[in-house]
Amino acid sequence: MTIAQALRDATQVLAETSDTARLDAEVLMAHALGVTRSELLLRHLGGAVPAGFAALVERRSRHEPVAYILGVQEFYGREFLVTPDVLIPRADSETLVAAALEIAPERVLDCGTGSGALLLTVLAERTEARGVGIDNSPGARAVARANADRLGLGGRAEIRTGDWTLPGWSDGLGPFDLILANPPYVEAEADLAPSVRAFEPASALFAGPEGLDDYRALIPQFPALLSPNGIAVVEIGATQAAAVRQIAEEAGFCALLREDLGGRARALILRFPLGKPRRSP
Repeated sequence: MTIAQALRDATQVLAETSDTARLDAEVLMAHALGVTRSELLLRHLGGAVPAGFAALVERRSRHEPVAYILGVQEFYGREFLVTPDVLIPRADSETLVAAALEIAPERVLDCGTGSGALLLTVLAERTEARGVGIDNSPGARAVARANADRLGLGGRAEIRTGDWTLPGWSDGLGPFDLILANPPYVEAEADLAPSVRAFEPASALFAGPEGLDDYRALIPQFPALLSPNGIAVVEIGATQAAAVRQIAEEAGFCALLREDLGGRARALILRFPLGKPRRSP
């Protein structure tokens, strides 16, 4: 069997579980061959099928995300290591990066850093900045540190333990010019794709019956962590803008909504009102 034939067969198998069956098959084949997808399509379609390809297709047919199978995911033009300890970085979250890059921060805090994609992207784009990424998961912290080292940012990015539901977690951290946060915000009973619910870390997804528990815990703590002219950029679910805006306003912020490329509510930019002093929670 040639690679071209194997790709056709794999596409048929994956069509039962994936909306991008052909793309998945090609990406997995390129991975098995150790070449890029472009090289696969240009030079290898008539070649022999690598021994490991069938096992990769089997994993994907059970809904395992392609990113976990490959161990990497692209975000904002860079490749990040990913494991089941971290959420897979998604293009929608680039909305937060775009908002963050409208300022020139010197100190950045990333709450729930996961793979480190948000923090490390901002640091890579703003070479004068330094940052702290906090996460309660040892596995996630290990992935974030590995990504920092891969990108040559280990000297400017500190990855440390942090749980914003516990007292004292932020002692000695602030102030920051920029806070990034992609906290858990999925409703406990949300109807999620099997590739998400069965494989991505529940601790990074779910936040109570309304998906608001972590916003209620975290946002009121931002005033004590931000410099007077600092901003926080918080990812939200597509239907959560009004509820999270209310939480932010009760904490003393003005909130500006940003939509992603699909036109869905994706981020709130939180600022102190002009002339209003900082408030501690």
